[in-house]
Amino acid sequence: MYKIIGGDSKEYGPVSSDELRRWIAEGRLNGQSLACAEGGAEWRPLAAFPEFAEALRSQAAASVPPPGAAMPPINAEIWRAQILAQQPQVQVGRCLALSWKLLTANFGLLFGATFLVWLIGTACSFVPFGVGGLLYWALGGVLYGGLYLIFLNRIRGKPAGVADAFAGFNIAFAQLVLVGLLTGLLTWIGLACCLVIPGLYLFVAWTFSVPLVADRQLEFWSGMELSRKVVTRVWFEVFALLLLAFLPAILMFLLVEVKIVTDMVPTLRDLMASSRPDVAHLVTLAFQTARASRPLILLSKLVVLLNLPFALGALMYAYESLFGTRTAPAA
Repeated sequence: MYKIIGGDSKEYGPVSSDELRRWIAEGRLNGQSLACAEGGAEWRPLAAFPEFAEALRSQAAASVPPPGAAMPPINAEIWRAQILAQQPQVQVGRCLALSWKLLTANFGLLFGATFLVWLIGTACSFVPFGVGGLLYWALGGVLYGGLYLIFLNRIRGKPAGVADAFAGFNIAFAQLVLVGLLTGLLTWIGLACCLVIPGLYLFVAWTFSVPLVADRQLEFWSGMELSRKVVTRVWFEVFALLLLAFLPAILMFLLVEVKIVTDMVPTLRDLMASSRPDVAHLVTLAFQTARASRPLILLSKLVVLLNLPFALGALMYAYESLFGTRTAPAA
């Protein structure tokens, strides 16, 4: 006989093992549902009871989701409590090594899906008056939500296709828009107005907000808070992973910035030394520098494209360590 915590967070039982197997078959319980043997004091997930292993396997086989579909827990509150109760762990070297193996085994799929999202972002950057930037800012969470699901499906050994990059439009569209907008806005405010450090902390802490909303279908603020609470405990490890995974793109960005500033310094020095700065000349200089820097900026975008599949794979292996089931890389 067993006691069980149902999807409504209420306690039921005692009930027999046969009754629990029937509830598993009906989808009312899953491997994460908490149970306690009668007379015992420890609540454990049903997956930890060998006597229910066969019923859980049958349930899993009967409910394999289509490619790109998320797998939210039956009881989100219990799942969040379990995640927060665990000691988070991120092995930076392991995430990087597994990402390389994943990429080499699925290069066409992962590069193709990443190229699709990158191409949309690059096209938006050419739309004038900032309209394209605003559009991509609004849809960035949706596009990356679908892209993250492709990586997660391959890590979990599930099928995926390039078109699944648009899965976010069918899975929690509004929540992905909100999480993308809010994390971007608050991070920018932290970086611009609070002397960098708060913005840097939030950028790292909210790293997994979008995949949590896409994969677990959490409400946007719940995803942001869960990511922040878990990552805060391993903040430096996640920061190191981001730094190493995106190192080529970061170095290229710094190179472009240094080149632009170096080109502008002589003229800016002359303008500052004059009694009446020529604003029109300053504007002209800015446009000239932008035109001269276009080849270097395009090169930096290509470096980002080549870097992204590897970096996203490393992040999703870290996500699995923190929020999912550790699995071997898909062949």
